[in-house]
Amino acid sequence: MNHHPDPIVTTAQGAVRGLRQGATTAFLNIPYAAPPRGAGRFAPPQPHEPWEGVRDATVPGPNAPQSERKLGSVDMSSYFGTGWSRGEDYLTANVWMPAATHSGLPADLPVDLPVMVFVHGGGFVAGSTRSALYDGSAFARDGVVLVTLNYRLGIAGFLDIPGAPANRGLLDVVAALRWVRENIAAFGGDPHNVTLFGQSAGATIVGGVLATPEATGPFRRAIIQSGSGLGAFTTEQAARVTQAAAEVLGIEPDLSAFAGISDERLVEAASRLAGIDLQTETRHDPLIGLSPFSLVLDTQPAESVAAGLGADIDLLIGTNTEEGHLYLVPVDKYATSTAEDVDDAAARSHPNPAQLVETYRRTRPEASFGELRSALMGDALFGAGSWALAGAHAAHPRSATYAYEFAWRSQALDGQLGATHAVELPFVFDLSHLPQLHGRAALLGPDKPPTHLAARMHATWVRFARTGNPGWDPYDTERRSTMHIDAAWTQVDDPRSQERQAWR
Repeated sequence: MNHHPDPIVTTAQGAVRGLRQGATTAFLNIPYAAPPRGAGRFAPPQPHEPWEGVRDATVPGPNAPQSERKLGSVDMSSYFGTGWSRGEDYLTANVWMPAATHSGLPADLPVDLPVMVFVHGGGFVAGSTRSALYDGSAFARDGVVLVTLNYRLGIAGFLDIPGAPANRGLLDVVAALRWVRENIAAFGGDPHNVTLFGQSAGATIVGGVLATPEATGPFRRAIIQSGSGLGAFTTEQAARVTQAAAEVLGIEPDLSAFAGISDERLVEAASRLAGIDLQTETRHDPLIGLSPFSLVLDTQPAESVAAGLGADIDLLIGTNTEEGHLYLVPVDKYATSTAEDVDDAAARSHPNPAQLVETYRRTRPEASFGELRSALMGDALFGAGSWALAGAHAAHPRSATYAYEFAWRSQALDGQLGATHAVELPFVFDLSHLPQLHGRAALLGPDKPPTHLAARMHATWVRFARTGNPGWDPYDTERRSTMHIDAAWTQVDDPRSQERQAWR
């Protein structure tokens, strides 16, 4: 057996040595921007200094400062990762590529592979490229160059501080996209066929990038998994969070004061910001009290896209059938839900809560209070904002819009976890076999999922990245074709019309 030396690729900043594993090669911890230090933590991302010699890219690097996240009784460590791996140089990307495309091999091998760039979730305060769920090997195996990236989180990434640019974590993603455009050909990727995709907070960021005029040049398609085109805070709402953070830290709410605080204290302060009332005269809290961090925009991404931004980008967008379960089942709030809890969920998220509850009761006559509460929460967080974004994008026929709903139910936590938030990720990355995803309290539960589900879902994402067509009818503002994904795949027209209309 021939031993292949570990491959070396030269980027604009310097050479990196990757790790060959069978048919794929991984390059880990490649900087796309300078380390955010001191006041630089609150500045736009800056170019990284070039390096001499060959940088080792075979081991995972540091990630953004964060506290460890737990979600009640369900094990989400494969999703959130293991917390904070310290080190300043964390604005980095991991790249997976087919082993045959690296330099030093025959010139006739393809060097124009589709590129996919993934933005992780974690409520704008957690997550990283180190999480087990974001191993890009299956994408590389199937002829895709897969990039995952870290971005600034919490106070450094998203607190709106006077004198600092807003949405610094989003600016990091845009900087990573520019790095990809400049460097990805060296890894065998086509810089003109880039798909930006993300899940949860990462999906909301993708929607924000879609609505940022100068940011859509470096990519051609987008996939939004359980994000929201209506998830941004207004500057008025964000200012309340900034004031609260300053009070927790005992400082003035200005740039110079925040710049003097250590990462440890910023992380600790961020974890103490729950329960801020963000209701204003004109706006509800789009995250219904679950996170004090989001994008900060006075115009929601769905409104910007309705006005024509992102109209040249192909879009695949969807949610899971029981998104809200993740916020109720693992913390023992699902089965104990009351009529009052249902009314409260509606009041937190809608100007006409009584009418909203009435609609959901009518469309789900057999539903328990837990089911109604979860459905309202899931739509407040993801459903309504995804429908709004899909409709806004589909109104501009210059590119295609496709919709999906992921309905496969995890039997975790005694069969209650269901088709909840994040449960589609192992199928997209073709990692549903990972041992840590299986068990009574693991994300995919004790039962083996249908063997073909991950293969087909992953292949569908790859197909969309390659061609712009996932294999079903486009979503338009009349039919609203949606692929219902379960053990069987069924295309449905306008699957939840009454509930969708109730959010308008």
